[in-house]
Amino acid sequence: MKITFRYSQDRSSDYVFSTLLFFAFSMIVFAFLMDSPVAVVKGMGEILTQPAALITDYIGIASIGAAFCNAGLVMAFSALLLRALKLPFAGMSISCCFLMAGFSLFGKNLLNILPILLGAFCYSLYRREHLARYIYIALFGTTLSPIVTEMALLAREWPALPRMVFPTLVGLLIGFVLPSIAAYTMRVHQGYNLYNVGFAAGLVGMVLVSLLRSFGNDFPSRLVWSEGNNLSLGLYLLVMFLLMIGTGWYYNGRNFRGLWRLTRHSGRAIADFVMMDGYPVTLMNMGVVGLFATGYVLLVGGQLNGPTIGGILTIVGFGAFGKHMRNIFWVMMGVVISSWCMVWDLTEPAVMLAALFSTGLAPIAGHFGPIWGMIAGAIHASVVLNVGVLHGGLNLYNNGFSAGLVCIVLLPLIQAIRREKEHE
Repeated sequence: MKITFRYSQDRSSDYVFSTLLFFAFSMIVFAFLMDSPVAVVKGMGEILTQPAALITDYIGIASIGAAFCNAGLVMAFSALLLRALKLPFAGMSISCCFLMAGFSLFGKNLLNILPILLGAFCYSLYRREHLARYIYIALFGTTLSPIVTEMALLAREWPALPRMVFPTLVGLLIGFVLPSIAAYTMRVHQGYNLYNVGFAAGLVGMVLVSLLRSFGNDFPSRLVWSEGNNLSLGLYLLVMFLLMIGTGWYYNGRNFRGLWRLTRHSGRAIADFVMMDGYPVTLMNMGVVGLFATGYVLLVGGQLNGPTIGGILTIVGFGAFGKHMRNIFWVMMGVVISSWCMVWDLTEPAVMLAALFSTGLAPIAGHFGPIWGMIAGAIHASVVLNVGVLHGGLNLYNNGFSAGLVCIVLLPLIQAIRREKEHE
């Protein structure tokens, strides 16, 4: 008896949800293959109690097993939360959950994200609207979760009740104010910055850190950057991305039809590839951009670790929501070319992350062409290396904040030049 499996567009939401849970489960399984249960549990304790500001590689402060277990748990929690709210799963869900997993390798954990989510829930109550309306902003808004950790560490000498209440209240405030600010910043960059909440959170983080510094608090720079794990981590990523491509290929009728056609989109938000091109094609695109991003890190001599894999997984997630090879390539090339004449090296941690996360500006290359894409990437690389001081490294989406600033400066210039050419 021959059994055939067919992809059904009507059930794409179920397929997406299953994929997210499978990837989360694979990270947890990989965690226990790499480390013993005792080492994983001990490392999770370190992750929950250590400062989480940029750049804090959880592999460096704990272990591969603990970092991947944390990432898998946060990803599964995010997917199950969306499911509990009865939201349909499509490109936005994929980008959100993969981003949550990626940043749970260097900054997020199940403890420091909860107050921000609770703050968004309070905002929904205040607005008398369902939490489902704000849950994506809330999940993306956990970029400021290091502030919650910092406040907990600041209050560690306080009595028990204030020690618990203070960081929770700060997280509540963040989650409460982010939805309205994120709605405004979207209008500012017109959808050309895929990391919109990173831009909004950067503004909130800048204000909060400035206020905290005014009371005598300081947030020293941090760099935990693990090395020497390229083989094991590279093999895991290779297997997962090839599995994505193979699964998409199979359910697409055992061909790659539609994959190149997907690149017709500029990527400007909102560009939900699952809705526009179908999940099998989207899954192949995710695998392709994942292989490219991984290959870039290895080709320039970088290290696969928590932060770089976080960048890779973010690219993979947004491979369902705006990114493809025709628009990310040129922005990353802008970072590479600019390194030839600037004072930094591509293998430096901050520059490595700048190259990966600069793809948040991919819609500029997709809409205005390769030249403007490279210019955007070059400018972004310089800006992102200098704005972290504004929020003390407590906004994990520092590149999203920088991309928003680049859009504010670059978009009016592009539009003015294009108008001039049209009138010639």
